[in-house]
Amino acid sequence: MIRTKICDLLGIEYPIFQGGMAWVADASLASAVSNAGGLGIIAAMNSNGEQLRAEIRKAKQMTDKPFGVNIMLMSPYVDETAQVVIEEKIPVITTGAGSPVKYMEGWLAAGIKVIPVVPSSAIAKRMEKCGACAVVAEGGESGGHIGELNTMALVPQVCDAVSIPVIAAGGIADGRGVAAAFMLGAAGVQLGTRFLVAKECTIHQNYKEKVLNAKDSDTIVTGRRLGHPVRQLKNEFARTMAAKEHDITISDEELEKMLAGSLRRAAREGDLKNGSFMAGQCAGLVKKEQACKEIIEEIFAEAEAVLKGVSAWVK
Repeated sequence: MIRTKICDLLGIEYPIFQGGMAWVADASLASAVSNAGGLGIIAAMNSNGEQLRAEIRKAKQMTDKPFGVNIMLMSPYVDETAQVVIEEKIPVITTGAGSPVKYMEGWLAAGIKVIPVVPSSAIAKRMEKCGACAVVAEGGESGGHIGELNTMALVPQVCDAVSIPVIAAGGIADGRGVAAAFMLGAAGVQLGTRFLVAKECTIHQNYKEKVLNAKDSDTIVTGRRLGHPVRQLKNEFARTMAAKEHDITISDEELEKMLAGSLRRAAREGDLKNGSFMAGQCAGLVKKEQACKEIIEEIFAEAEAVLKGVSAWVK
């Protein structure tokens, strides 16, 4: 079985994280991934402190394995959630949508392992200096908020830039992607889109069906004009947003208003017309709904076979 230093660092069986996806990564999904041997992650998103605390405590009732919390640093409640993870003795957190430097000292003092999501080697080096125990290098193939560099180019450069473990993310949905990540120097992987169709994922079935029916060209990036590009599956909402971004008669404030609540409408209401169905370019590789345990075991069995095959071919 594939085991890396990230497994020993975090006390997990498989070197795999589940992405901290807003309106998706709740106690049900996080606990299922952790019970299956990976690192499940609850998304704090824009929750206030007590909402996050309730979700954490729910997860604690569902698993005795390590799980983490993703802190969204642009949240208006980030100060509250940053304190709650300390009070609830969360062992590991990932961060996104901003710099975690303000909170690092407190988290590290509490014994929390901090693993920021980074879009470049420069930011990865800064996070290492601030005390991060690892980083997630996320390429632009991923769903949700994305950076400019793609996974194939980003991961090896981040691995060269830092001495801490690097988790590869973006465009990974099967064992071939996992094997490729290891060959680029990563010590683990983070998957989001693949877990959207986990049986324990509580999103609306319409969302799952859109992922299962997606092809390689079925995603689109919107939000570049606002400085926060987002990858999502194509639908009427996504196409409308893409068109309006180029309309100079529409203000940024109007665009922001259109975006408000769109992910919730997709994930919780299954609104096929007005929802933002965030997913990565690997959606075309996702073909069936499975339990988290089956997903993880299948991926790593395939990754082992691929790595053995490559070794034999090179010889």
